[in-house]
Amino acid sequence: MNELERYAWIELALTPYIGSETFLRILKHFGSAQIALAADVAEIKPFLIRSRAGQYWRSEEARKAAEAALQWEQKHENARLLLLAESDYPPLLSEGLTPPPLLFIRGNIHYLQQPSLAIVGSRHATPQAMRIARDFAKALAQKEIAVISGMADGIDTAAHQGALLGKGTTVAVWGTGIDRVYPARNKSLAAEIAEHGCIISEFPLGTRSLAGNFPRRNRLIAALSQGTLVIEAATESGSLITARLAGEMGREVMAIPGSIDNPLSKGCHALIKQGAKLVENLDDILHECPFLLQKTQVHSYSHQSSQFIQSDTPVLLVEETEYLLLDKTAASKLTSPEKQILDGLGYGIVHPDTLVSTLGIPATDVYANLMALELGGWITALPGGCYQRIKS
Repeated sequence: MNELERYAWIELALTPYIGSETFLRILKHFGSAQIALAADVAEIKPFLIRSRAGQYWRSEEARKAAEAALQWEQKHENARLLLLAESDYPPLLSEGLTPPPLLFIRGNIHYLQQPSLAIVGSRHATPQAMRIARDFAKALAQKEIAVISGMADGIDTAAHQGALLGKGTTVAVWGTGIDRVYPARNKSLAAEIAEHGCIISEFPLGTRSLAGNFPRRNRLIAALSQGTLVIEAATESGSLITARLAGEMGREVMAIPGSIDNPLSKGCHALIKQGAKLVENLDDILHECPFLLQKTQVHSYSHQSSQFIQSDTPVLLVEETEYLLLDKTAASKLTSPEKQILDGLGYGIVHPDTLVSTLGIPATDVYANLMALELGGWITALPGGCYQRIKS
């Protein structure tokens, strides 16, 4: 593709109200972006899904957006405008959805080609769920499996952090322009991902965090991953959209169960009832998705089956791996009262007064042992004077 065609492709892709489907319809008819942009609006109208796109055909807005994108690519290290026509465009994005014609990339684009798992969940996750997300992401990264998530608060942030702790790869799919960090508190995390992983967005520069953008982001998360793991999600959570899309694309869907008293567990429980794999440890994931252990690049999925299509390299047998979330040596060091308090907490959110009444232990002893458990990293204090266990 020459520079003139590349510029025309970028301008066409960034024309307001020209979505992926409209772009491909226009390109199929005219044969090239240059020829398409040479046509007047009357010739284009039959291919427009949204009529408002005609108002912006060959507009100043589209040209400015294209010029800004090219300047951004030249200005930033490891920045790339990736076109659908290019050979290193992620092949999985062409399976199950209409692929975006243009992607903004920061970081190592090759990470989009390696075996990967999405980890998603609540923005308002409990401390226990955050720890679980970090542990799973770290273990996956240590197996050279890329962790994909959406950079949001809560589970997404913990998943990216865990993968980086595991000295592995993580891919952040943004629901804003790639020049905006959302949430802003993740600015340092974004810089770390750009250096050691990959950031991807389909939105024009300057795009704000609009509610309608995040379902679009979720479909890219689902498409880029060979499977999706949900860790804490309410019944109306956007994470369930990601899981549904993953299932429709033939990807594996997995979920971690939680307490029946926790409303953030109900989305995961619903997924499990609908057939999602119940996950307790890393082995559960690897037995469900053995192709994640293959070291060859990702190619494609069959439309007839959810089986992964790879090279002729045989599927590696899943070796016995370490179980997450277990530390029997540390557990053996707890005192008998501490163990009793920990067992009484279970995995729900509990007020100390409840422990006093259910365990029959004096309040002073309950509070003393809760403090010891908190200092030991076993539990965390929550608003309202409650506590929750965060380590098994």
